[in-house]
Amino acid sequence: MTGRLSRRRLSPGAVPPPALVLTGIVSVQVGAGVAKHLFDELPPNAVVLLRLLVSSVLLTFLARKALRTVVRDHSARSLVIAVGYGLSLALMNYSIYQSFSRIPLGVAVTIEFLGPLTVSVLTSRRPRDLLWVALAGAGVLLLAKGDGALDPVGIGFALLAGVGWGAYILLGAATANRFPGTTGLAVASTVGTLVVLPAGIVAGGSALLEPKLLALGITVGLLSSVIPYSLELEALRRMPARVFGILMSVEPAVAALVGLVVLSELLSARQWFAIACVIVACVGSTRGQQNPIETPEG
Repeated sequence: MTGRLSRRRLSPGAVPPPALVLTGIVSVQVGAGVAKHLFDELPPNAVVLLRLLVSSVLLTFLARKALRTVVRDHSARSLVIAVGYGLSLALMNYSIYQSFSRIPLGVAVTIEFLGPLTVSVLTSRRPRDLLWVALAGAGVLLLAKGDGALDPVGIGFALLAGVGWGAYILLGAATANRFPGTTGLAVASTVGTLVVLPAGIVAGGSALLEPKLLALGITVGLLSSVIPYSLELEALRRMPARVFGILMSVEPAVAALVGLVVLSELLSARQWFAIACVIVACVGSTRGQQNPIETPEG
């Protein structure tokens, strides 16, 4: 009896949904911190490959029965949408890892957040949301023109990752409407892995097979994909989507804190204020919406 109660207490269903979301956010950003540590021994392209490969293998295994009927039972249009979903996944992950290698983690994630913010505003059709866009834009400008010079290529990759994240949300919703469970995500992860495969192998070479680096790559995949997905899916079953979107808005701040603790990336007061501007804009645009910002792969 005691053992049964203990298992219940430890199960995700016994944890408050906000705690699940916040744990998932921390997991994603710690995974990003581990990935950035890996850049000393593996190029970003190789780390992206390891992350997507771990996610693809696990999701394909979990959805293996449903995948058998995907090609037979789904139209060419549905498969094209799932492939597009995978391409956006590859673009988002490739770009944000390139950005991580050039600018601080918190700054990169904050700029990347412009992608889902733009999607949120464009789908809301509320005139006042233009004010949130202006606030977020001001925050990003403060980051770009902060106390220390940021690599413009890193900023560009973060913006490109935001484009990928925005496309990921739109195509993810379309894919979810056409494929059951995680089947669509499994297809997308496989497509994303195949897209980055050549660049990852060329960049990583034989180092991809070193046990230590391979283990760290698997860790990145688990922290950045497997753990947060499972926690966020459980949370979404038990909380309003609007609240979920608001909680996700703290991700830039968590990224900045992980960058400080894990990577010793110090940000100025001006940069922290800029991050706060983007967070406030994200929360403001999310409040009152039925379908707020959704979680990314990246």
